[in-house]
Amino acid sequence: MNISGNTIFIPGSTSGIGLALALELTAKGNTVIVGGRRTELLDQIAAEHPGIDTVQVDCADAVSIDAAAKEVLAKHPDLNVLVTMAGIMRVEDWHQPESFLASAESVITTNVLGPIRLIAAFIEHLRAQPDATIMTVSSGLAFTPLRVTPSYNASKAAMHMLSESIRLQLADTTISIVELVPPAVRTTLLPGQEDSEFAMPLDEYVAEAMELIQRQPDAKEIQVERVKFLRYGEARGDYDQVVQMLNTADPHGN
Repeated sequence: MNISGNTIFIPGSTSGIGLALALELTAKGNTVIVGGRRTELLDQIAAEHPGIDTVQVDCADAVSIDAAAKEVLAKHPDLNVLVTMAGIMRVEDWHQPESFLASAESVITTNVLGPIRLIAAFIEHLRAQPDATIMTVSSGLAFTPLRVTPSYNASKAAMHMLSESIRLQLADTTISIVELVPPAVRTTLLPGQEDSEFAMPLDEYVAEAMELIQRQPDAKEIQVERVKFLRYGEARGDYDQVVQMLNTADPHGN
């Protein structure tokens, strides 16, 4: 993925990593379209950052995704990058179905079906571009589980394997598949995470990720140093220790 000169749609980016990434990519000379459910946040972003376009989209709703894709492509026919940023994270107790089933269904719908539907809505357009990128978003928790977020862990593991698989299938096209693999970052993804000392500061994360994108344009995964502890536990042979350390240290794990 080139760091500049792109037209990029980032659904699910009205806050957190998505918005911070949108601002940095805009500053690097890209045209960026931010997508989200809440019109008041989209209006605020448009007012504060007039260089960024906005579109309303609910990534848990297939009809909304199709409508947003048509709107984005009508306004930005040169779109060549899709970042499937949308995601939710929920603490769940799997002892009884009433305490986890609705949450799990919501997480999988947003975190797995959402990106799949987004890719389906844009794939034909992206295939027609001379150079295109789909950036998926997994997590360090795709490789090392946090005890209290089973559905989120599973959804991000699914996104990792989906990325690996479609990279193979789309090797005969002009589309590159790049997987963003964040550690815990100080955002509002979970209550208390925005101020958690355990999580990586948002500005530090985005700065390091942007540097990696610029320095490694052919990278398959964007891994900041902090996520490698989780990413490679099994390969190093210390997986059980990594699981224990994560669940002891992360305040949500207790």
